[in-house]
Amino acid sequence: MTKRFAAMNCRLVLHGRSIEKLRTLEKGLTVPHLTLAFDLRDTAAIAKALKNLPAEFANIDLLVNNAGGALGLDKAQDADINDWDTMVDINIRSLLHVTRMVLPGMVERQRGHIINIGSTAGNYPYPGGHVYCAAKAFVAQFSLALRADLAGTHVRVTNIEPGMVETQFSLARFKGDKAKADAVYANTAPLQADDVADLVAFAATRPPHVNINRLEVMPTTQSFGPLAVERFASE
Repeated sequence: MTKRFAAMNCRLVLHGRSIEKLRTLEKGLTVPHLTLAFDLRDTAAIAKALKNLPAEFANIDLLVNNAGGALGLDKAQDADINDWDTMVDINIRSLLHVTRMVLPGMVERQRGHIINIGSTAGNYPYPGGHVYCAAKAFVAQFSLALRADLAGTHVRVTNIEPGMVETQFSLARFKGDKAKADAVYANTAPLQADDVADLVAFAATRPPHVNINRLEVMPTTQSFGPLAVERFASE
């Protein structure tokens, strides 16, 4: 995603938790850029970083809320409540705080675009998804509600909702268990991170009068499952 917007000569503000990964990401960048390293669960760090942006980076025209993730796949009654708290913090709370910090400037300038990375999990729940599915459903509704609030401001909002994407998502979900993570993508053809980056760039580069509200995408090898039906033993 960074490379796509760099190729468009965009000024970039790059955020991540790891300064080492950010340093790797910015190698070869020839456009003006700024790196910010902090944990998005730290709301004070969000406020400090965004309030103290250098003047040349302060007027943010495009915000991509890409942070998120799931932890565990246990049923709700067996899940770790700490995992629930973490998923709410990462998928919901951090998105709210960053958006609230950036949005007033966009409204004042009468231009801007917020792109949230949601998930098909927000549309189609699955066993073990509980809080993650609920969090992504929140992102979908929050995105639509923002559109309603921003009518007349020329600020655009898009929720991109990918299905299975082969990234570090499953490795994080299974807390480093590579065998479990690899099994998720085995013998299929999932989306790749570049596919999602393409969608972000597409949505961001539509003419100013075009707003993509929601964009749901799955790999061809993924589709919808049947509804679960409990059947009793015949007498």
